[in-house]
Amino acid sequence: MGEENIFLFVPNIIGYARIVLALLSFYLMPCCPWPAVFCYLLSSLLDSFDGHAARALNQSTKFGAMLDMLTDRCATMCLLVNLSLLYPSYTFLFQLSMCLDIASHWLHLHSSIIKGSSSHKTIDLSGNPILRIYYTSKPVLFVMCAGNELFFCLLYLLYHIPEPAAWLYLLLGVSGIICVIKAGISVVHLISASQNMAALDVAEREKSKKTQ
Repeated sequence: MGEENIFLFVPNIIGYARIVLALLSFYLMPCCPWPAVFCYLLSSLLDSFDGHAARALNQSTKFGAMLDMLTDRCATMCLLVNLSLLYPSYTFLFQLSMCLDIASHWLHLHSSIIKGSSSHKTIDLSGNPILRIYYTSKPVLFVMCAGNELFFCLLYLLYHIPEPAAWLYLLLGVSGIICVIKAGISVVHLISASQNMAALDVAEREKSKKTQ
């Protein structure tokens, strides 16, 4: 029997489709706000399907987990770059959001992989209670991620809509609260992952001392 081609696993093919949609969204952002947001949100929505496919087909891979995380982080980062151009006075906040998002998720994923997890969404249930709820409750995870992305998309759209309806501002406020909460969870991510990495370093140093 031939070797499996990880790159052609169904979840990873969905991941490639997400990348194409995200790139199309970035290309359309300067001129076509509604198609750009449609492609962006569709790319984000497919994030749920690749996870289901991975579990249903037993095709969970470290490559897929990395592809999933990098697509999410790069997509959000590129949207925030666009928002920095539209709202220059808030550039620092967008930069801060990018740094926190990328640093926390990267360190969390790296520490998870070193500990032997197949994904950054597979965590020790005895660990941080906030992250435990975040990753084990699908409704919580969906609301946090969807609300965060919706807030940034609404900021982008409201810039291009001459006379926005009142309900759009209401939705912006609700999603903005979710965005702030998710930023807080990212801080917890960063602290928890840093502690995990430090614990791994301590264990390796102790092991090294014993072998000397």
